[in-house]
Amino acid sequence: MALPTSSSLARIHGQLEVGLHQGGRRLTPQRRRVLDLFESIGSGIHLSAEEVHQQLLEANSKVSLATIYRTLRLLVEMGFLHELEISDGGHRFELASHDHPDHHHLVCVRCGRTEEFESKPVLEAGRSAAERIGFQLIESTLNVRALCPSCQRPSTTNVH
Repeated sequence: MALPTSSSLARIHGQLEVGLHQGGRRLTPQRRRVLDLFESIGSGIHLSAEEVHQQLLEANSKVSLATIYRTLRLLVEMGFLHELEISDGGHRFELASHDHPDHHHLVCVRCGRTEEFESKPVLEAGRSAAERIGFQLIESTLNVRALCPSCQRPSTTNVH
């Protein structure tokens, strides 16, 4: 995974600052830290708010969980992050990627493990359906709920 360069971080911080300023908000250190975390891990990694909180605590960044929830929502609204709803009602977040905007997810319904995949037939089906009904396609994503290999294995801890 390639780490972001200082020039790419500066560009992203600039875009975030301009967007926040237009909305009457500031680029706080907490907002910067959350976005920096996603930039450092790169696209394709899906984190819950709790995982973001834990990673920031491990990096000695004191940010409350409530602030992280608010910041994640704001970064989704501004287009910096994508939000993925998983089957247990939880949410995971990933860095918005211009390289792979229309990708899909396999989500384990037990542990929440999330893997990405691309499929031209799925994209074409979304495009075709939108055109047929008169919609303008913005993005096309598919979330497939399944059991990952680890969760398919019988549990040996329940043996009496």
